Amino acid sequence: MSDRSGPGVVVFGYHTIGYHCLRHLIDLGEEILAVVTHPDDPAEVRWFESFGDLALSHGIPVHMPGNPNRPEFVSMIRALSPDLLLSFWYRRLLCRELLEIPRLGAVNLHGSLLPRYRGRSPVNWVLVNGETESGVTLHYMTEEADAGDIIAQRAFPIEPDDTALILYRKMTDIGVDLLRATYPAIRAGKAPRIPQDPSQATLVGRRTPEDGLVQWRSPAGTIYNLIRAVTHPYPGAFTIFRGKRLFIWAARPLPASRNGGLPPGSLAELMEDQGLVVSTGAGQLLLTRIQLEGEEELTGDEFASRHEVLPGEQFGD
Repeated sequence: MSDRSGPGVVVFGYHTIGYHCLRHLIDLGEEILAVVTHPDDPAEVRWFESFGDLALSHGIPVHMPGNPNRPEFVSMIRALSPDLLLSFWYRRLLCRELLEIPRLGAVNLHGSLLPRYRGRSPVNWVLVNGETESGVTLHYMTEEADAGDIIAQRAFPIEPDDTALILYRKMTDIGVDLLRATYPAIRAGKAPRIPQDPSQATLVGRRTPEDGLVQWRSPAGTIYNLIRAVTHPYPGAFTIFRGKRLFIWAARPLPASRNGGLPPGSLAELMEDQGLVVSTGAGQLLLTRIQLEGEEELTGDEFASRHEVLPGEQFGD
């Protein structure tokens, strides 16, 4: 038996959301036995706060297993005798042997309104799909991704100009608030358990940079949603221009009535002091911030002047 006055906690986490949730637990004075995180991916732009560095600065042991489900790692966690496992933006599923260790269960914070958008990258996927609402969910973990009983969730609207970064910052603030409101019941073993409805579940997968390819036959609104879903600090939406990748960092859909009969991907006009107007499968898209690979980011006007772009030129293969 442990002689701890409160529950001992092991925290799995990563990224800014992980950082701020861990900060809350530290501020509460919780007994954090260890944290488990990922090494940074050298191919990924580092724009977020370090979960691991925060733990180290408070003398908390940090572990970065390549696979947290290996028997030796499970044995190490078992030896710590945690009462509770918490997960905030950790990218690996945990095995049954790990999840069964803590007497108070294992709880995850997920960036969607479960059971919708189970899986990876929900912040990006809701924008790609043109959703008008998202949220965060605290739930008990099972071996199946994001399928466990719900403890609590909180919704918020997605605004038309929200990018993935704006959405992520909203999600961080709301997620920490939800943890703050719910954690006393979790640590007391009195949190609700609301079963998910599997018939309402949707599952999304990991996104890659190649998923940012613009399909000009899609409607302008659909392309705009892709652009705002993967703009800075994510890898970006792109098309092909004169044999090179052209990244589109900011754009605005124009009314469908402006199509003008041009093939999708055609430069329709140069809109002075605003950008390049490109035809799509329905409507037109105004490109306002773009970047040819190997060059710096420019406004649409700057790009048109530098590259002597003329109406009728084609974007895409």
